[in-house]
Parts: sequence; structure tokens; C-alpha cells
Amino acid sequence: MVVFPNCKINLGLRITRKRPDGYHDLETVFYPLPFYDSLEIIEAREKAESVFTTSGITVPGKASDNLCMKATALLKSDFPIIGSLQIHLHKAVPLGAGLGGGSADGAYTLLLLNKLFELDLSREKLIEYALRLGSDSPFFILNTACVATGRGEVLTPINLDLSTRTIVLVYPGIHVDTPSAFSGISPFERSGRLSDILVNPIEHWKNGLENDFEETVFSKHPEIGKIKTTLYESGALYASMSGSGSAVYGIFNSNQKPSLAFPKEYLVRTIDFK
Repeated sequence: MVVFPNCKINLGLRITRKRPDGYHDLETVFYPLPFYDSLEIIEAREKAESVFTTSGITVPGKASDNLCMKATALLKSDFPIIGSLQIHLHKAVPLGAGLGGGSADGAYTLLLLNKLFELDLSREKLIEYALRLGSDSPFFILNTACVATGRGEVLTPINLDLSTRTIVLVYPGIHVDTPSAFSGISPFERSGRLSDILVNPIEHWKNGLENDFEETVFSKHPEIGKIKTTLYESGALYASMSGSGSAVYGIFNSNQKPSLAFPKEYLVRTIDFK
């Protein structure tokens, strides 16, 4: 069985407070994009240890540390019916980009195993499992535009449709260390909600829809900030870094096909929903 985990972007990202448990409360809007990894899981013929393989973008670390394997272990511990598996992940969404690719892979593993083994898990239960994988993972169980609060797991779907727009993703190949990005943040509550900003025309979003990580990340990596500037200079209605970076996206009118000249090592992906 094969599924295609997609990525997401953040439309605004506010860090509102540091919690006693060490996590941060935030407010953001997650929006899914049709830019995919592919994940295949089949039952192993022989009763041995599950095997995890990858292709595409190199996935560092031990197999057991991958979110696909962690998701599998979570369900196996509660459902002995899940036996040995062959899991293959083809990685296309870059890692450490703020696009949630790893979180999506873990969430889609839960969804696929639920279907493959007919576990009949509710959406709410799948979200509970997904939260144990990471703060972004529950979003991919819903996989529709959502306001996210708490750690990112409190999700409220909203009516937002960008499918008539063209979105350009630019990833400069820089891995932004998330703890380092948080170290430059001074959390505070703001008046108004991000969802109120999003009802305005897109060209007005830049007046209030901000990513709190940008100041710190751009100061450490000016080339990331330059991507945002270039997107605006090329006609983007709105541009922002996604998550804690380093991918930056620009939202353009659907009839715009911007001519962009970035270094050849950058990944540049034009997302056209049609």
C-alpha cells in the first residue's frame, strides 16, 4: 500500500509564551501543499524485524529514530496484529526546511497502518498518537487549513483556499537548528487573531501576518532573508519563511510565472494547484 505524505507551510507564526513543561505555546495557520514524499508499507513475508529503507533525499540517523518507525512502534505496542513490515520512504520534501515533511511521514504511517490492518482508529485517537511523534504531526491527520494553538496540536479548521494562486517554494539547503531559532524569541501575547488577518486580501497580509522566527533566523542566515526580498521584488503578493525555516515561500497570482534566478544549489518548486 502506497501513500503520498504532503508538506505544509505556516501562514504567520506567533510564539506567545514558554510553558512550564519547556514547550512553547504558539499561534499559526497550517496550510497543506501538494508537494509529496511517497511511503510504501507491505507486510513482510517472513516473521523478522521490520525493515526500513529510503531513497531520494538522504535521510540521516538510525532507522529506529525515523518518525515512520516511531509511528509503527507506537501502534505495534497497542496492536499485536501488526507484524513485520517492509517500509520504504522516498524523500522529496527537504529536511529541516520548516515544511513538516518528517511530521507528515509519521502521521501518514499511522493512517496507512490504520487502514492496512483495519484498526478502526478514530480521527481523535490518531491525533493522540500523532502528538506523541511531534507537535506538527496531528495537523497531517486533518490535512486541511487550520489555526493551530497550544504546541501546535490544538487545531481549528478554517475556510481558506489558495488553490487559485501559484506558490513558489525556495529552499536554500540550510538546516536551521530549531532550539537555536527559539533562543532568539521573546514570547508575548498579541491582540487579534491570525485568522482575522487572513480574511483580508492577500496583498494586505504582509502588514500583520508575521513569522516570529524570521528576525533571529535572518540575522544568522542573511541569504534566507534575501530569498523573501527577492520573492517580493518578483511580484509576490505575500512571502514568508515557513516554520523555523529555512524554506521561504511566495504567493503569486495564478497567471504569474515569476522568473527567478537563485543559486543552482537551491531547490525551487512552483506549486500550481491546477
